[in-house]
Amino acid sequence: MAEALTGGQALARALVAHGVSTVFALPGVQLDYALDALYGTGIRVVHVRHEQAAAYMADGYARTTGAPGVCMVVPGPGLLNASAALATAYACSSPTICLTGTVDSKGIGQGFGLLHEVPHQEHILQSITKWCGRATEPCEIPQLVRTAFQAALSGRPRPVAVELPPDVLQTVQQTDSSSPSELHKPQPDPDLVRQAANLLRTAERPVIYSGGGTLMAGAWQQLQQLAGLLEAPVVMSVDGRGALSDRDDLAHTGVSGQALVKEADVLLAVGTRFWQPARVWGIAPGTQVIRIDADLDELERHGSPTIGIHADARRALGSLCGLLDGAKPRTSRREELKGRKRQAAQLLSTFQPQADYTQAIRRALPDDAITVNDLTQVTFYATVGLPIYAPRTFIGPGYQGTLGSAFTTALGAQAGNPDRAVVAIAGDGGFMYSVGELATQHQHGLNVVSIVFNDSAFGNVKRTQEQVFGGRVFASELVNPDFVAMAKSFAIDAERVDTPSALEAALRSAVQARRPALIEVSVGPMSNVWPVIGPAGGVYPVLL
Repeated sequence: MAEALTGGQALARALVAHGVSTVFALPGVQLDYALDALYGTGIRVVHVRHEQAAAYMADGYARTTGAPGVCMVVPGPGLLNASAALATAYACSSPTICLTGTVDSKGIGQGFGLLHEVPHQEHILQSITKWCGRATEPCEIPQLVRTAFQAALSGRPRPVAVELPPDVLQTVQQTDSSSPSELHKPQPDPDLVRQAANLLRTAERPVIYSGGGTLMAGAWQQLQQLAGLLEAPVVMSVDGRGALSDRDDLAHTGVSGQALVKEADVLLAVGTRFWQPARVWGIAPGTQVIRIDADLDELERHGSPTIGIHADARRALGSLCGLLDGAKPRTSRREELKGRKRQAAQLLSTFQPQADYTQAIRRALPDDAITVNDLTQVTFYATVGLPIYAPRTFIGPGYQGTLGSAFTTALGAQAGNPDRAVVAIAGDGGFMYSVGELATQHQHGLNVVSIVFNDSAFGNVKRTQEQVFGGRVFASELVNPDFVAMAKSFAIDAERVDTPSALEAALRSAVQARRPALIEVSVGPMSNVWPVIGPAGGVYPVLL
């Protein structure tokens, strides 16, 4: 039934209808009627100090819960501030919904120089979202929200945006109630699934390469079952880690996985851009490739596979399990695969002090703790060296490699998972990008523990300058605040340590306390892990 609503009220009711419980926002004049309409709805508004935080928090919320993360920002500079986070969400196939203001609808495209006006804002959005729409009157808002949720979650999840002019948010109009979106998950072609099952059944050395799409589809149980039926190792991309627990003999990173992929006679790639095997490692001639992806464009991006299945990963893997269940048991490869994992662990242990710090972090955390990783020496190592035991617990910036993303992404993850430990791992350079959000953390009681490795430099850049450019260190050394004193000034628990054992003790204590905390780790030069995780070693850390 239609009733008289402002555009802001229509928006609020549509969000409630879609089950939104949290909105990450930075208020501003163009959003006044939207924010006022949220009052009393039960939706929690986590207001931030910079728009990048709102969008990163929405991304962290989405990638750890599987539900859309919603952010709200003003137009122009506000949206531009959020754009790096939206680009990250796009790279990581995260269902993030950006509600952005625009200038008054009568001024759009006129070049009047209105507050926060940028020409063709919609073109900016089109570059970093899967879909964007604009409301021209209040009655359109419920359907726009419905379409936004449908686009964000259907097929390959990705960020979407809705532009909301301030005059539309203020105008009263007869408006119908919103109803939840219907999601479209592509169904696998039964004939193609049968062909794939036959190939896998007769394979001598099948290997599964699994990406972030497996996690977004919630398909880890089906993946685990299929791997067990085939006795097939699962090589997980960086964004796909956690689909199998690293305690499983079948679970591999690229350190041991590169050779496994090259030795496969049948390679099943699920929910992945497939960049590493196709373009970095190389696939042996004659290898039969099966690809499963919700994004039709991905199936032939690196050449035509033997079998390409356009489908939701959960449904396709479930269908394969149904066809292969009951088949003759395969010879176990567990002892061989254990040996490969031991060799990989021995190699990784030589990279110090990153290896010891990473293991200290793991020992201090429960299995389901969420680690959110910035770009720093320890997290470069952690892409392959930090054991991961549960799905959706290893979060990074994907191929965007957005420095400074971890802390605020972790805050969003904590908002979506209030009962779980969430840890942000950053360097001193990256952490300073969003240090003002310590205020947000305190105000909203977000119990993230931030680990800040402080070497007073952009460490990766400085080492490259020292080793490649003849020691000409330039524009890479940093002057930092006292991180402990600064955190305490925001009423955040804080301490400074300088050894792995001290970090382990401090982190365990901080997690048990269930309070916002920061641990500064004073470090010096670190070993170069790029021979193992970079292109030469084949595990490019910021690629799916």
